[in-house]
Amino acid sequence: MIEGALALHDAALPVFMQFFATFLRVGGMMLLVPGLGDRMIPVRVKLVAAFALSAAVAPSVVQPDTVPPGLIAVELTIGLALGAVLRFVAMALTMAGMMAAQLTSLSQLFGGAEPSSAMGNILNLAGLALLMASGLPLMLVDMLIRSYDVLPMGLAPAGGDLAEWGVARAARAFALAFGMAAPFALAALLYNAAMGVINRAMPQLMVALVGAPAITGASAVLLFLSAPLILTVWRSAMLAALGDPIGGGMP
Repeated sequence: MIEGALALHDAALPVFMQFFATFLRVGGMMLLVPGLGDRMIPVRVKLVAAFALSAAVAPSVVQPDTVPPGLIAVELTIGLALGAVLRFVAMALTMAGMMAAQLTSLSQLFGGAEPSSAMGNILNLAGLALLMASGLPLMLVDMLIRSYDVLPMGLAPAGGDLAEWGVARAARAFALAFGMAAPFALAALLYNAAMGVINRAMPQLMVALVGAPAITGASAVLLFLSAPLILTVWRSAMLAALGDPIGGGMP
């Protein structure tokens, strides 16, 4: 019986070590990944999701012959970097909503516990729902498996390349956010130009009292018309990040 237990231990130990090493990268990613890693998701659900992703990824991971020093720190760092790529794209949608709200006087309306905006919250929830409906867990499994081809287990990325990669991804997120908020920026420009002309022509008229309801109603209609296009552009950017998380600054 003891011999059988020892044989079972010898057979199960490599499998457990492979699962544990995979869980390090998956767990780091789960801290920042949108949808599954958001604050609204209970911690127990996140842990179960991390275990499920690790179980799906582990059989495809090549276990190194020797365990390199600092494996835990390296794998957690890689996981955090992969999660940060997706988090940058997710934040672009929230930033676009905040830009649109500030441009059209709808900021700080119906926000949550943290300073936010109605447009940002609506777009963020709609984007997460669209992402989950597109099969986010399966895409995460595929991304994690392919990440080991570029960053093998235990191979620490260079600090300079990692910083350059993060800056490039953050810059893309800001550019994407401004691009999605461009219709609201154009509407705000036309609104302010019109209010300036009216104020110059009729100084005694309180243009703010007339213009505020107009821009608020117009922004709501513009959000209704532009939201499908905004979400389509954002989904394409998120799918591109899931398909190539390493590209854009880090070899």
